Amino acid sequence: MELDANAALILIDQQQGILHPKLGPRNNPQAEERMAELLARWRQAARPVIHVQHLSRSPDSVFWPEQSGVEFQPQFVPGVGEGLIQKQVPDAFSGTGLEGLLRKAGIGQLVIVGVATHNSVEATARTAGNLGFATWVVEDACYTFDKLDFFGRPRSAHEVHGMSLGNLHGEYATVINSAELL
Repeated sequence: MELDANAALILIDQQQGILHPKLGPRNNPQAEERMAELLARWRQAARPVIHVQHLSRSPDSVFWPEQSGVEFQPQFVPGVGEGLIQKQVPDAFSGTGLEGLLRKAGIGQLVIVGVATHNSVEATARTAGNLGFATWVVEDACYTFDKLDFFGRPRSAHEVHGMSLGNLHGEYATVINSAELL
């Protein structure tokens, strides 16, 4: 895999609220370590980094703007010169300036990490692929939570994660693991 010098790392929703116990069991317990390794590598190479922050419209959300859950986790606070996109829906392109920022900078390749795989990661990767960006989703630098399927059957975070990645791979993005990038 050949990355351009300006391939952007997109870190989705690495906020304190995502750690709230009410979200339930999750998969990939080492995901934050993988994200931090990728972030360090991108910073070392002076490649573009874009942090995505969810500002929920719902007061009962872990990302409601008027409480501490909306703040970035300490290891993922945006650095000087790094981009910040604030969104109100799962897709980081919807209602934000993300596409314009990427096009203006001549960025054609995106590496997406963060949470939740089945929600903001999948929504953002789908749009990125549809807009023509070469998109990679790093499977071990993303995670999600247990969820009921449409028919009410409980699905483990591992199953939900795997289905979301299956939805993306080969159509909207290429799914890889962090070792392939590092």
